[in-house]
Amino acid sequence: MKFEIVRNRKWFFLLSGLITVAGIIVMLLFGLNLGTDFVAGTRVQVDLNQTFQESQVLNIFKGLGYKVSANDITTAGTDQHTAVIRLRETISTDQENKIDDALKKQFPHEKGTQVDTVSPIVAKELSKNAFYAVLFASVGIVIYVAIRFEYRFGVSGIIALLHDAFIVISVFALLRLEVDIPFIAAVLTIVGYSINDTIVIFDRIRENLKNQKVKTLSELETLVNHSLWQTMTRSINTVLTVIFADAMLFFFGGTSIHNFTFALLVGLISGAYSSIFIASPIWVVWRSRSLKKQS
Repeated sequence: MKFEIVRNRKWFFLLSGLITVAGIIVMLLFGLNLGTDFVAGTRVQVDLNQTFQESQVLNIFKGLGYKVSANDITTAGTDQHTAVIRLRETISTDQENKIDDALKKQFPHEKGTQVDTVSPIVAKELSKNAFYAVLFASVGIVIYVAIRFEYRFGVSGIIALLHDAFIVISVFALLRLEVDIPFIAAVLTIVGYSINDTIVIFDRIRENLKNQKVKTLSELETLVNHSLWQTMTRSINTVLTVIFADAMLFFFGGTSIHNFTFALLVGLISGAYSSIFIASPIWVVWRSRSLKKQS
């Protein structure tokens, strides 16, 4: 006997509701650690070629007159030899040289600095484009699913996608991970992957509906639950395969893609959960209302 996913949907809605509330609280308390892609400023990355204390780097930048705090210093790299410093202002070439000289004075084996500067205009433009990218992707998915299936499938799928994206954003806010352009790319990838898995389930539901005329809520719940279990093996095997590949990239792909691969990892797990336990049950609740009207 297989577990009744759809008939126990209230528990999954409650779980997702609690996660959402926790995410909102985390966002209100901590906010997002926006990278220099979205706020004007400068990102300085330096390989110090030795272990170090963040307070050492902090004191160097304070000594140069920059307003930085411990939250602006991040340790990176597999050997923890890389320091990433976020400055709230843009800096000139002369200032870059002074920073490099000061770092070399305390860390003589330093391998050089990488400086990325974003002006206020560029930061504003990137933020706007990132918002439009997520918005247009969501609208396009709703239109496609509405044409391919029906609008209730489309909206249910989008609710599940928003659930996935919100969980990833909340985890990044809680862990104080930097939100940058690769993060947006990861969210868009999650949106695409999650809706693909959801569509496979919706497609199975549609095929089963062709062979069975549903008249009551109980019949609808049974049909959708049966459809979920028909696709369960495929859903689990697919997500495990992708998670394994993503985990390898996280551990061996280098620090530059850590945020991207970690966001994917969280989103893939959340996407697999929402495709099975959230999207289809929401559709059942909505579809059951039309059954009542017909009866």
